[in-house]
Amino acid sequence: MRIGLLTEGGYPYVSGEAGLWCDRLVRGLGQHEFDVYALTRSERQEARGWVPLPPQVSRVRTASLWDAEDDGVVYGRRARRRFAEHYGELAATLSTTVPGQVPGAVSRADSEAAPDQSALEADRFANALYGLAELARDEGGLPRALRSETAVRALERACRAPGAHRLAREARVPDLLTVAARLERALRPLSLDWYEDDGLGAVDLCHAASGGTAALPGLLARHFCEVPLLVTEYGVRLRAHYLTDPDSSPSIRALLAAFHGRLAAETYRRAALITPGNAHARRWQERCGADRAKLRTVHPGMDATPFAEAGESPECADPRTLVWVGRVEPAKDLVSLLHAFAEIRKEEPGARLRIVGGPADPEGAAYLAHCKGLAAQLFPDEADGPHAVGSNPVSFEETGGPELPSRADAYASGALVVLSSVVEGFPAGLVEAMFCGRATVSTDVGAVVEAIGGTGLVVPPRNPRALAEACVALLRDPERRARLGAAARARALELFTVEQNVAAFHGIYLDILSRTPARRVVLDETGEPVPFSAPAEGHVPGRWTESTARAAVRGGPGWATDAPVRATVRDPASEKTPAGTAGGPNPDASDMGPSAAVPLTAIDEPSAMASVPVTEGVR
Repeated sequence: MRIGLLTEGGYPYVSGEAGLWCDRLVRGLGQHEFDVYALTRSERQEARGWVPLPPQVSRVRTASLWDAEDDGVVYGRRARRRFAEHYGELAATLSTTVPGQVPGAVSRADSEAAPDQSALEADRFANALYGLAELARDEGGLPRALRSETAVRALERACRAPGAHRLAREARVPDLLTVAARLERALRPLSLDWYEDDGLGAVDLCHAASGGTAALPGLLARHFCEVPLLVTEYGVRLRAHYLTDPDSSPSIRALLAAFHGRLAAETYRRAALITPGNAHARRWQERCGADRAKLRTVHPGMDATPFAEAGESPECADPRTLVWVGRVEPAKDLVSLLHAFAEIRKEEPGARLRIVGGPADPEGAAYLAHCKGLAAQLFPDEADGPHAVGSNPVSFEETGGPELPSRADAYASGALVVLSSVVEGFPAGLVEAMFCGRATVSTDVGAVVEAIGGTGLVVPPRNPRALAEACVALLRDPERRARLGAAARARALELFTVEQNVAAFHGIYLDILSRTPARRVVLDETGEPVPFSAPAEGHVPGRWTESTARAAVRGGPGWATDAPVRATVRDPASEKTPAGTAGGPNPDASDMGPSAAVPLTAIDEPSAMASVPVTEGVR
């Protein structure tokens, strides 16, 4: 089949979110054809170029979200009236949203009191959004209109209208100008020429690699061309909008959060399926109005090969060394880790801490300098005797040097891996440590508990004493470390490999296509229809059952069904059963439809772990 892969700030560029995951997905599904539609965030990203693309990528189309070019389109009177009407409706849905309440989510009491209110507001936003898209298609673009005085005045009228929220009414002119500029950037995909029969209209399925603006082309392809949409989120973009931009005024934050909340709710409502990467993201999606029946948890796939050697020889690690690996930034809370290590040194004087990683921006560089200064203050250079040279028990290093050529070497250098974050999505570094067979001590944030599943110790965030006690307990018990490390490696190989991820999406693609009516006929060079141009498993009417199979053999009708059973479509590229899944239950398979090709391992909720300073469970 032909997949339209939608990205924002990522693949096929060298740097960007989810770029590596997209590359592994495309390379792993060589039987399909991919068209990549990429939105770029900065000039620097475009200048760094693309990663090498596999042959199954047939076309790449890009558009800029950072370069505000003038489209040169001048509207006539009727077009200006249409724009003012649709933009005013969109602005009205933002000004009436209550800050702190996610649009699309209604409490049980509210739903009983006004069952149609949420749907009414959602339809109002959708009609305004698609009205703007149709205007852009008819007139050739929207950028100049979105930056015009008409847009700012429509936003001001909505904020001053009766029923507007207090924060919207308090918005000043500079606030309104800022909001209008950011809405113009977010709505820029409405003006693209991607939604024609030779663009996204030619694909069988749109797969958005994230929510937010990246999914907007998929919404328009569904609206104009009836192309089904699949949305994958490993970190919910709406959550980032609530947590970032602290320097903006409350009015700006409220209006922009309302827009992104409305867009997320519309995306979830129109998507054929939604694949969160963990239960933490899934809960956010449900809170934003996603239908639980559409959700399929698919953990991110990671390459276990570079960590195989370290995982097969855990006894080579230094039993007194703790390792932290990651990107240095305030959210990683290295300050608490250093204070915890000071407590550890009191109990285990021979312990050492290796902090491996570097900053990604000036804020991270300043934080790294602060941490180095704190380490020098907490741990003055020590020497064994009056004539020996002292050394600090805390070292700050980066991979790529002679001592630590790779991340696998960093994990292999210690017997215990520590994560001290206060904010975390899916902890990829923790999974790498699990591949290496290392015991872990982590803070209970994000999807950490879901990832380790009871194969490590979990402590509350911002609690150096609890972190120190957990580390000391494992440093003093090598048998327990080995037991946890072995269990962690087995869990990671079962749930978090590239093969598992690719197999899951192969089945999901077939599932969506099996429930989507055929939209087009593929012709050959002579203009004749190509037989079997779409996979046969994509056009089985109804659910495949035992009576259906018997009828197919006899040649007679058989859609009056018995109890349904799953049909199995075997993928020659993934005949090998993932470790730990042979014969096991498949909790999501019964919901995937008739063409669930391969086991889709899913964990919809994290393991139940008590809220105590240290918890442990070995599976």
